[in-house]
Amino acid sequence: MPLPDSGLPAVGRRTVLGAAAAAAPAVLGLSARASAAPSPPGKPKLLPGGGDLGPNVLVFDPSTPGIQAKLDEVFTQQESAQFGTGRYALLFKPGTYNGLNAQLGFYTSIMGLGLSPDDTTINGDVTVDAGWFNGNATQNFWRSAENLALVPANGTNRWAVAQAAPFRRMHVRGGIDLSPTGYGWASGGYIADSRIDGQVGPYSQQQWYTRDSTIGSWLNGVWNMVFSGVEGAPAQSFPNPPYTTLDTTPVSREKPFLYVGGATGLRVFLPEKRTNARGVTWGNGTPRGTSLPLSQFYVAKPGVTAATLNQALTQGLHLLLTPGIYHLDEPIQVNRAGTVVLGLGYATLVPTNGVAALRVADVDGVRLAGLLMDAGPVNSPTLLEIGPLGAWRDHSANPTTVQDVFVRIGGAGAGKATTSMVINNRHTIVDHTWVWRADHGDGVGWDTNRADYGIVVNGDDVLCTGLFVEHFNKYDVQWYGQRGRTIFFQNEKAYDAPNQAAIQNGSVKGYAAYKVGDGVTTHEGWGLGSYCYYNVDPTIVQHNGFTAPNRPGVRFHDLLVVSLGGKGQYEHVINDTGTPTSGTSTVPSTVVSYP
Repeated sequence: MPLPDSGLPAVGRRTVLGAAAAAAPAVLGLSARASAAPSPPGKPKLLPGGGDLGPNVLVFDPSTPGIQAKLDEVFTQQESAQFGTGRYALLFKPGTYNGLNAQLGFYTSIMGLGLSPDDTTINGDVTVDAGWFNGNATQNFWRSAENLALVPANGTNRWAVAQAAPFRRMHVRGGIDLSPTGYGWASGGYIADSRIDGQVGPYSQQQWYTRDSTIGSWLNGVWNMVFSGVEGAPAQSFPNPPYTTLDTTPVSREKPFLYVGGATGLRVFLPEKRTNARGVTWGNGTPRGTSLPLSQFYVAKPGVTAATLNQALTQGLHLLLTPGIYHLDEPIQVNRAGTVVLGLGYATLVPTNGVAALRVADVDGVRLAGLLMDAGPVNSPTLLEIGPLGAWRDHSANPTTVQDVFVRIGGAGAGKATTSMVINNRHTIVDHTWVWRADHGDGVGWDTNRADYGIVVNGDDVLCTGLFVEHFNKYDVQWYGQRGRTIFFQNEKAYDAPNQAAIQNGSVKGYAAYKVGDGVTTHEGWGLGSYCYYNVDPTIVQHNGFTAPNRPGVRFHDLLVVSLGGKGQYEHVINDTGTPTSGTSTVPSTVVSYP
């Protein structure tokens, strides 16, 4: 029997959630809810912190019966549900699990509940393949694996993904294959804070970014393979092989994660910031950072109002959004320094009336992680705002981090947003995002899911590590802040432009994928790629993929543009530099250094 979108059948809830919670409710904190303090007369009732994680969070321990059957049941529902409403988080308590193959479909996250990945070992696999799409992995979006150790059954785990499918804080005691069975097309991906003891085999993967990890070896590259802070990474050699290798990551702070904190129940660990980072955070014992008990979080369920979420924040609680879809008639407003907003199982925020989904004030240390933001049917001027326009405070000691926060316009239905993400706060770190104007699904068309701009960066000292932005009607990325840095960028221009006139930018043919503002004096990027596939009108010409002021402080390393099968062409790579693409051979045009 397939799982309904609202959660597991009653029998499934009893055998999975019930077994875990009944065995140790105090440890897991699944059923005990912290009591709220009494409210002053005339004030809203205070919201409680903590509580159960809802029906779409499945918690397993090694003694739970029928784990494989439950994993298979979730996968059967989610395997091809690309724009469905099901959302699931699969949580594994510390211990050893034997003989499992957790196949992950759409909107499914699998996570260990230890402080280290090695606390939770699966003798088996966490698998993503592409049988549902005839061996093509380019649409294997929106799924994740975190905080587990794997001992693959045949020595090599398969993780054939595309965008928005992070592989974080994992220990693979063997190798990993990033291509689907049969080596069909693949278009990922992202690894961070992970150790792969054996070989990483990208095979057909077009591009990949690996950050702050340790690998045994790396097999090959197609167009754009980028490494920062990776022990065992191949040497810098772009464009042949296409490896861009930085010895360290300038600044990084790993994503918050749930873990079992002994007798105190579930806690959320907040890793500390690292500078010039290299290798994993967990390799030498307990990771460095702080943690918060679940009782300090408002545990939200789908159906809660934006007003209630904001009340919880005003009350001093953090937010833990359990799997599901949240319809918002006002923005979630984060005004308090150090606030954590953590989503499980691709918790999805949908503005209903043209508002933003989430806004952050000009404050220190906000952490946003694990969220999908879907544009609503009424145009939103912006969907995610990190800081107000004109934000000026120095956040270098404790920046805001935006991690595995994904934005989608169209695909699941008609949606519009003029700009998806605006970053005004200084020192913000955007660590893995996919900002996507849909090219397929429901509500898709040049004006149907209109979205002119992907990301706009106004704040100074912003760092992006793992930036995927695609298909916007005009500029995909615009950068006006000083001293910005991007490590890895992947882009496709909008497929569905009806003709040359539709993308004309004054006298310039097309809007660049990545534009640095004329007033910027210092900027740097490494490993940036833009592709065109103008399948509606293959005669469209794009002047370049990148545009920036020509001055010594604005520097780029390892750029490429590609015409996919000759559907449209680029005249240059950056500004007027770089040879044009031509023909149907899908061979990149590259620039190793600019200026």
